[in-house]
Amino acid sequence: MKTQQFDIAVAQSNIDWLGKKVTGAHNGTIDLKQGTLLLTDGQLTGGKFTIDTTSIKILDITDPATNTQFADHLASDDFFAIQQYPEAYFEITATDGNNIEGNLTIKGITHPVGFTSRLQVAGDTLTATGKIIIDRTLYNIKYRSGNFFKDLGDTLIYNDFELNVSLTAKAVS
Repeated sequence: MKTQQFDIAVAQSNIDWLGKKVTGAHNGTIDLKQGTLLLTDGQLTGGKFTIDTTSIKILDITDPATNTQFADHLASDDFFAIQQYPEAYFEITATDGNNIEGNLTIKGITHPVGFTSRLQVAGDTLTATGKIIIDRTLYNIKYRSGNFFKDLGDTLIYNDFELNVSLTAKAVS
């Protein structure tokens, strides 16, 4: 059995986020800080990533003042509490073909998540993509959630948000 480690090339990797509400959606990006993937005989067998929550950006709001206000709110305790928790973590716990299981830690709270990925290796470069659906309320992000607040009407924010992950990694010699 041959195990190979690939280090995430953070400059060529990205995470796009999408949060939906009754009246539409917001989207943006968040950066990876570092990460590794392990392949055994060409199959993904492990890995872990550190996500830089201080890097969250909102792309759909172009007014600078509104964008700053929203970014500050996402950084607050209502959402990601980034001063206290500047990083989030994901660690793969099991793989079965393209199905990935792992533990996601946000705000110091860990829950299992599963998703399907696409993985390709060409020479010493690995690329992987996947879409992770996350229930924000599991991580104590309850702001305008219908689970916790009634009569929100069109101010309701849906509990699930999406992370569309695109990774590029280089083999470690």
